[in-house]
Amino acid sequence: MQIFVKTVSGKTITLDVETTTLIDTVKAPFYAEMIERIKKIIDPSSIDLLISNHLEPDHSGSIPQFMRDYPQAKILTGKMAERGFKKYFPGVPFETVKTGDRISIGSRTIEFIETPMIHWPDSIFSYIPEESLLFSMDGFGQHIATSGRFDDEADMHDVMFEAGKYYANLLTHLSPLISATLKKVADLNLAIDMIAPSHGIIWRSHIPVIMEAYQRWCSGMTRKKIVVAYDTMWKSTEKIAGVLAETLIEHGIDVALLSLRENHRSDIMAALLESAGLLLGSPTIHRNLFPTVADLLCYMRGLKPGKKTAAAFGSYGWSGESVDLITAGLKEAGFDVLEPGLRALFAPDDDDMAAARELARSMIERIGG
Repeated sequence: MQIFVKTVSGKTITLDVETTTLIDTVKAPFYAEMIERIKKIIDPSSIDLLISNHLEPDHSGSIPQFMRDYPQAKILTGKMAERGFKKYFPGVPFETVKTGDRISIGSRTIEFIETPMIHWPDSIFSYIPEESLLFSMDGFGQHIATSGRFDDEADMHDVMFEAGKYYANLLTHLSPLISATLKKVADLNLAIDMIAPSHGIIWRSHIPVIMEAYQRWCSGMTRKKIVVAYDTMWKSTEKIAGVLAETLIEHGIDVALLSLRENHRSDIMAALLESAGLLLGSPTIHRNLFPTVADLLCYMRGLKPGKKTAAAFGSYGWSGESVDLITAGLKEAGFDVLEPGLRALFAPDDDDMAAARELARSMIERIGG
């Protein structure tokens, strides 16, 4: 059976009421807002089925509140979520599904595809063939909020920038698995007219664009661009960074010159996504790295942004450990590191600047510029 209801925007939608289904929930603090929005479309007490595509609390955090208020609903989640679900929500009943399972909810069907490590082991996609609609969970998402709900209602430059930043900071280290998942979805030969991720806009007009971007990102494709990232104490390391950037630009290389004092580590990763290399600089402080540089290296060790070329530089006053520490951290993050890097005692002089220009030229040669 079907009914027709009016949405807030006045559009008429067809609603399955044989098995009224909710796809995922929200962070626990936003539960009340979610319920109020659902009430504008349907009485939440009529929801029969809750599908949990992903256990991370920004997707599942309000499940206990929802089941407290609407215990009639049955929960389905991925097979790999079984252990985590019991730990997060002890006593809450649920059933699991796997790739190939399908359920009828009335005039529509939901098919399930296990997509482990996009970006947790439990992750699944839910697909509605009658609508050619893919609920892609964290895949193809962006951390963006716009006044438009769909890709053709938003500025695509902003959307694609945020999609790249999202990939760089959540999915880069999972690229081989994402490549395999894209192949799995392609092999299923699904008709996809709309992709509804759990974050950001819904894709309906630019699906080939985001699909091609994911193919590019998970393959590690780069262009002639180098990120020069640094922090500085008394401007010495900053001066070296400036000469490195100028030399790269003079040789036709695209450069992102980013101060870690002014740019978050997530911004560095976004800039690095399609870059061929990284020059990372830090002064030595307390025989160690500047805290922002240490933070970035720790972050990159987890994300492993691909086999890119990298080198270290920095200034020092006494012991000068920063360049060696950066070099070691870059290797741990999977970079192809040029050694020995560049150290400058106190304020860089003409010899130090000449060495910086030589380091930049070595980077250009290594990336094939």
